[in-house]
Amino acid sequence: MRLSPIRTAYSVKPSSLPVQVVLVSVVLFLCGCSTLPNGRGWGQDATIKPGWEAVRESAVRAAKSPYTWAPLAGALLLQIDDWDKNISSWASRKTPVFGSQQSAHDTSDVLRNFLVAAMLVTAIATPSGDTSGDWLAAKGKGLSVVAAATLLNGGVTSSLKHWSDRTRPDGSDRKSFPSSHSSFATLNATLAARNLQSIDIDANFRRTMEISFGVFAAGTAWARVEANVHYPSDVLVGAAIGHFFAAFINDAFMGLKESDAKAINLSLAPEFIAIQFQIIF
Repeated sequence: MRLSPIRTAYSVKPSSLPVQVVLVSVVLFLCGCSTLPNGRGWGQDATIKPGWEAVRESAVRAAKSPYTWAPLAGALLLQIDDWDKNISSWASRKTPVFGSQQSAHDTSDVLRNFLVAAMLVTAIATPSGDTSGDWLAAKGKGLSVVAAATLLNGGVTSSLKHWSDRTRPDGSDRKSFPSSHSSFATLNATLAARNLQSIDIDANFRRTMEISFGVFAAGTAWARVEANVHYPSDVLVGAAIGHFFAAFINDAFMGLKESDAKAINLSLAPEFIAIQFQIIF
């Protein structure tokens, strides 16, 4: 049975997601060989000294990714004629997706936490060695890279909040820009999608999961707008920050071979007479 990424993402009520059941299902699906195609394990080649050239190339590649520059461009575009504030006002009044500001607020927490769990589950499911000792050592090194990306993302986001001093739409405080919910959700969606590239699973299932992670991250961001605690530009910049640090730190320090997959790949699914987007975060 082929899963439809969009139907799957919106047919489940996020606030009642049975997270435990979802995670067990993911673990059952994500079963592959004990090593990567090159014979090494995920995290086994993680290093704190990748070399300046590797760091530079990873930073440039992350900055050039459409998942970094496109949200930033969108945030700039929204400054025209008060579009930013007008969209925020409309979304928080109409709450077209989540039904109420409180529901949007609660759902943003659920989706963000789900993506954190998805990142951890996919990291654990990656092949990291044949023996328990090798497996634990590789996981420890790999998760250290994840921790570094998370800390950098949090530090930059918090610093920008303090520097920008932007008042939230609801006037509750002056920590509106950028959105930490959006940055952390996108960070974990990107890392989870990166992890899937190291797991030997069906390509269609991988594509569905990658798209689902992106939808959940976007849902988290939009929920913050409907909850009246962020402007659209806040969540767009947060998403750009989250993707940049996830892609940059993972690619520079994890020691994995760069994927040959394109950022966006169009493919036809004749049985559905539709175009699918393969999105690699």
